Amino acid sequence: MTASSPPRYHFITGLPRAGSTLLSALLLQNPRFHAGMTSPVGGLFRGMLNQLGAGSEFGPVVTTEQRRRLGRGLFDSYYANKGDKQVIFDTNRMWSAQMTAALDMFPGAKFIACVRNVAWIMDSVERRFRANPYEITKLYHGEVERSNVYSRVEALAQRGRMVGGPWSALKQGFYGEHAENLLVVDYDLLAQAPDKVLKLIYEFIGEPWFEHDYQNLNYDAPEFDQNLGLQGLHKVREKVQLQPRATILPPDLFAQYSQLSFWQHGADSAAGVIAPKPAASKTAPLAGSRRTVSIGEGESTDTNANQPLHGVGNPLVELSASDSSS
Repeated sequence: MTASSPPRYHFITGLPRAGSTLLSALLLQNPRFHAGMTSPVGGLFRGMLNQLGAGSEFGPVVTTEQRRRLGRGLFDSYYANKGDKQVIFDTNRMWSAQMTAALDMFPGAKFIACVRNVAWIMDSVERRFRANPYEITKLYHGEVERSNVYSRVEALAQRGRMVGGPWSALKQGFYGEHAENLLVVDYDLLAQAPDKVLKLIYEFIGEPWFEHDYQNLNYDAPEFDQNLGLQGLHKVREKVQLQPRATILPPDLFAQYSQLSFWQHGADSAAGVIAPKPAASKTAPLAGSRRTVSIGEGESTDTNANQPLHGVGNPLVELSASDSSS
């Protein structure tokens, strides 16, 4: 990259408490990359659209091309101090629902969606809530929502809230017209086999491999977490590893939210998926367009041997992994 050439942009999206901060901490080790926790660029972009939308004072006089330039300008301005980076990953869970605009501004951009069994996401947030018993977190609206584990989980699952909103946005992107630009990465596998998962991510974004250090991570955002009223929400452990544990959710609640992993049954999607093998049955590949590859047990099964690993028909990469996660 020359001094005047712009960086290449990609997007980290997906579900909360599903490894986006861990992934960003790993990518940050590459001196060519910049990545971080959720940035304000997505919110600024939505604010711009609202200001220029139908019924606004300025909507009729701002052309589509001007809106495109304004959108790109948000990225250029926010990341102006990252001029030494060749690749920038902007993190925001809203990008799953804004893939059309993002690809219009940055043709060739890729989207990496971090996911996790939704029951374990709820368990993770509940653990942080109980670890801060003298704090009133902003995640819940009033005493009724905060009152017990059932009301708290139900609140987070609503369409516009912390878990339900990103889940709906990701489902839109997963089955949408730009799904071939999307790679879904399961948290359990990222924590259990980071080297194998990262190599697939590098291949997906078309970047040369960089040797990462999985024993010495350092990432935390205490000011951000303190503002939310949930300490430790974005602290990454020094060593990448899977730490099995028992859930603190009631059994019925855990079972209810364990049924929402639609990406494990995405035969009708062109998105790539790196996820655990379903316990009961094999995932049916999309005939002629999807490859099923096992990277956990040294064997692979090609449904279309002529397809590149991350070509038009993206792969479903399967690893054997416990449903337990940290």
